[in-house]
Amino acid sequence: MSSNNNNTNSIVLSNSPVELGYRMPAEWEQHEAIWLSWPHDPLTFPDCIEKVEATYVQIIREIHESEKVNLFVKDLPMKERVVSMLRVAMVDFTKICFFVFDYADVWFRDYGPTFIVNTKQELAMVNWIFNAWGDKYDELIKDKAIPQVINKTLQIPCFRPPLVMEGGSFDVNGKGTLLTTEQCLLNTNRNPNLTREDIENYLKTHLDITHFVWLKNGISGDDTDGHIDDLARFVNPTTIVCAYEDNPNDENYDALRGNYEILKNAKDQDNNPLNIVKLPMPGNLMGDECRLPASYTNFYIGNTKILMPTFNHKNDPIALSILQDLFPDRKVIGIDCSYLVNGYGTIHCISQQQPSTKQKT
Repeated sequence: MSSNNNNTNSIVLSNSPVELGYRMPAEWEQHEAIWLSWPHDPLTFPDCIEKVEATYVQIIREIHESEKVNLFVKDLPMKERVVSMLRVAMVDFTKICFFVFDYADVWFRDYGPTFIVNTKQELAMVNWIFNAWGDKYDELIKDKAIPQVINKTLQIPCFRPPLVMEGGSFDVNGKGTLLTTEQCLLNTNRNPNLTREDIENYLKTHLDITHFVWLKNGISGDDTDGHIDDLARFVNPTTIVCAYEDNPNDENYDALRGNYEILKNAKDQDNNPLNIVKLPMPGNLMGDECRLPASYTNFYIGNTKILMPTFNHKNDPIALSILQDLFPDRKVIGIDCSYLVNGYGTIHCISQQQPSTKQKT
């Protein structure tokens, strides 16, 4: 084990996380906190930034009851304005921690770190390379600085694999199985010099993965090239909810049906079949220029609540009911994301969980 003395903000280790006993917990395992960045860019949310702010207030009000909220704001005037809004919502400020930094946008799942824990429940982070979803948005590259900003406070071990990766592109069951898509991870705009085996090896050694389930393509309107959190999610170690479109005339029909068939034949890390539950789609939600990537699978699994995006569609209550049956010990809350999705993402895209470091009893 060695440290990199060129970086005083965190400990950078030469050993792999797995060699040091680390793994990535499943999202339903206990959290210490949720990480978010306050929305501010009218280019991301044209003509609806105040509506999106109201959505954030609701998200924070619901989730802060059972986990701390670590919230980025761009500057002190923004912090004062946010405090005012949260005060009106009767938020407990002992559960809110502000980080002031001039970030570009809100997509924390993708530019933020992936948190991992070891056998002693000690926290570390994986700082992937962020290239704004295949160099699509030069103005957002600055958000690659976020992990080190966080670690100025946390001062935890930090691993930096030479791999372009976003948090929304994979999902894990905490037992060794990782779910992802070929469209994203094998895209030449991410890691053109790496093979599938190369990418799998980095994920094995940094997240403690032993088995992979590869889906094919994502949904229409998704500018991330097929992120998994709009397609399929683990809800327990053996069960996956899968976005499914019943309308054969819908442009998502073929891709989602193909992914479903792959999942029906998939196995877990112990070679056991997985339980696959269909989750309906919220129809064709159009933005100003194109279809928006609206999906109910973009939910966040909190300690006591599931926050699921809704879109004022007839399938909203159906999706809520399906998730509630799958999470009997948590309350499933619908969050209207009709405005938030104008930025091409919703609740899971804007958030990142920080696992608890409390010893299990």
